[in-house]
Amino acid sequence: MTGKIIRGIAGFYYVHAEDGRIYECRAKGIFRNRKIKPLVGDHVEISVLGTDPPEGNVDEILARKNALIRPAVANVDQALVVFAAKDPEPNLNLLDRFLVMLCRMKVSASIVLNKTDLTDEETVRRFCAIYEPAGYPVLPLSTCTGQGMDRIRDSLRGRTTVLAGPSGVGKSSLTNLLMPEANMETGSVSEKIRRGRHTTRHSELFCLKSGTYLMDTPGFSSLFEDGPAPEELKECFPEFEAFSDVCRFPGCVHMGEKVCGVKAAVEAGKISRSRYENYRLLYTEQKEKRRY
Repeated sequence: MTGKIIRGIAGFYYVHAEDGRIYECRAKGIFRNRKIKPLVGDHVEISVLGTDPPEGNVDEILARKNALIRPAVANVDQALVVFAAKDPEPNLNLLDRFLVMLCRMKVSASIVLNKTDLTDEETVRRFCAIYEPAGYPVLPLSTCTGQGMDRIRDSLRGRTTVLAGPSGVGKSSLTNLLMPEANMETGSVSEKIRRGRHTTRHSELFCLKSGTYLMDTPGFSSLFEDGPAPEELKECFPEFEAFSDVCRFPGCVHMGEKVCGVKAAVEAGKISRSRYENYRLLYTEQKEKRRY
């Protein structure tokens, strides 16, 4: 029987099988010998040991479409990267790190800008003006008022979606609105450090309807420990491509070159300056790492 791993806790894997049941399974020792670990989101074949309660063994992990490291999840169709418009203030450098990671994993991304009820329309427009020209849809949302939820639901239909983003931005609150029975614990934002308390303790897929899965994940404070080579980083900033033909050199990395279409586009306001400055920071960071 085939199924999809929706949760993994303490060596047990909970598989939503084709018969509609959720089986508590152990992975066969052969995976440990091969140093392969089943991931939430894996499509697997299981052998049924019993149905009352449903129990089984994971016999085989089917071919993965992709696999993310943090969060540890496989076969992701898309990511909704959730940031808050306020409380906490959006960290655009961290957001760009998420987008680079997802680009490298070949996972399409949209940005959910939550807590729009705490800010004004102009702030939301400025945010959209940074990321929509780069090819990232921005979905304004208020989990407090529910405004924007219809567009979120439409974006999820028929896909396996992972919610990513730092703590305190409302990922668990969004999950609760989409699937109240998930009963995700939500937490307040620390008044002292203005950072969300970690409330999601393990990765889990929730079946919203047939073929539609949603994953909420433990919050992040940092990413990018194993980033791309410096010369490859520009590929993760898709808005650069349209201006690269103007660069003097084919291998231009848009840093110190005198004739550079990307740098000219930044000066002309055609590429977001914050995006470009974050690119420069990440490029320098990756180059320094490779020196040591």
